[in-house]
Amino acid sequence: MRTSVLVGSCIVIILALALLFTLPSTDTIPYILRGKAGEIEFRQYPLLVLATVDNSDNDSGFNLLFAYISGSNKAHNTISMTAPVITSQTIAMTAPVLSNASSMSFVMPAGKPREEIPDPLDSRVRIETLPGREIAVIRFSGYASQDDVNAAESRLKEGLKTAGVTTVGEPFLMRYNPPWTPGFLRRNEVGIEVQR
Repeated sequence: MRTSVLVGSCIVIILALALLFTLPSTDTIPYILRGKAGEIEFRQYPLLVLATVDNSDNDSGFNLLFAYISGSNKAHNTISMTAPVITSQTIAMTAPVLSNASSMSFVMPAGKPREEIPDPLDSRVRIETLPGREIAVIRFSGYASQDDVNAAESRLKEGLKTAGVTTVGEPFLMRYNPPWTPGFLRRNEVGIEVQR
């Protein structure tokens, strides 16, 4: 009995520490909740300024973007990290500011116009502006494996089809947590632009 209480206490302490060290320390993109349909949230996002890298390798894309916000820019300024990190997969050519390659984007701090964002030193990083838009989102936890992302994307598309909501472009993945966050504490979302 004493051993099981000790083991249980250790597990609780470890989980509490994991939660404490994985609470987001970054700002998140502000949005206005416009409604819900089942597990789908409809959010209005403001104009966003993104630092984007076209790359199918998440590690190198992340590293380039992290270097950019860490001072690898013409002003040699550090830029606050914001959440989520946005990853797209085969974006349609009709999307005005994203390419047709797999890409990763860091959102620049809210309220900063493009003119206040320093230009990157590395030509593989580009700064772009995404106009305000309404996004439909489904949230899920875990490590955002391709199977998990595909399942959330299917639920999102099916839910929007059932609700009669028109989509624009292709779905994208938003990840909110640092890499050391345990899977069950991770916040991930699949989103797509909608017109209602």
